[in-house]
Amino acid sequence: MLLNSNLCPCKSGQDYTQCCGAFIAGEKVPDTAEKLMRSRYSAYVKEEINYLKETLWPRYQNSFNELGTLLRAKDSRWLGLEILDTGKGLKGDKEGYVLFIARSVVDGVAHEQREKSLFRKKSGRWYYAKALSE
Repeated sequence: MLLNSNLCPCKSGQDYTQCCGAFIAGEKVPDTAEKLMRSRYSAYVKEEINYLKETLWPRYQNSFNELGTLLRAKDSRWLGLEILDTGKGLKGDKEGYVLFIARSVVDGVAHEQREKSLFRKKSGRWYYAKALSE
């Protein structure tokens, strides 16, 4: 059985162009915090640094470290994303959180980034705001 290389890195099981690729290309806007989280993970995998900056809470965009983010994306072999929990973050909400694990390998060393992320909506768009303590 051949693996479908067009599957979205976010592990949704969908084709990339119909899933996170549509958000990253600007064809659609994520309507939930979880969809934004998944698309941000895919942006790291695809090295789409502009999307990561654009989906960061506006107050933090000027201090966004594009080079550092690009190096993190390039130096990593991304292994997968696992969504553990979500709270609010739906179409009618203004805030929500996503608890996730992003797995990668950097310089032969396995990494697990476990984070509870806060997302906020402004003018109908979701943004990554910050990491929360669990």
